[in-house]
Amino acid sequence: MTINTLRFALVLALAVGVSACALRDPGPRGVGLPYDARLSEGETDRAFTILIRAPGATLEQARESARYEATRHCIETTGFSTVDWVMDPATGDWAVARNEGGEPIVSGRCTER
Repeated sequence: MTINTLRFALVLALAVGVSACALRDPGPRGVGLPYDARLSEGETDRAFTILIRAPGATLEQARESARYEATRHCIETTGFSTVDWVMDPATGDWAVARNEGGEPIVSGRCTER
């Protein structure tokens, strides 16, 4: 093989590899999670609410999607992953509100260890 043939083969291999990456669908944030979740900051950058785009989903169904967004936000904001969730005194679990579309909304605050 000549040097030009080797260069061509190398360039071709790189082009195919890069184009294969471009074809991959990255999906929504939190790939592999059951639902898309959107975080909005509250009064401070540590306080937040999370809307889980899953009308009618239970807390159990939506929990991991919300937890992912909260953890990511808290690490970016405070450097720690600890979240203090707003709790429902009746159930002892996260408090869940619903928007007019029936999508669950949870709230919390980033805390330091």
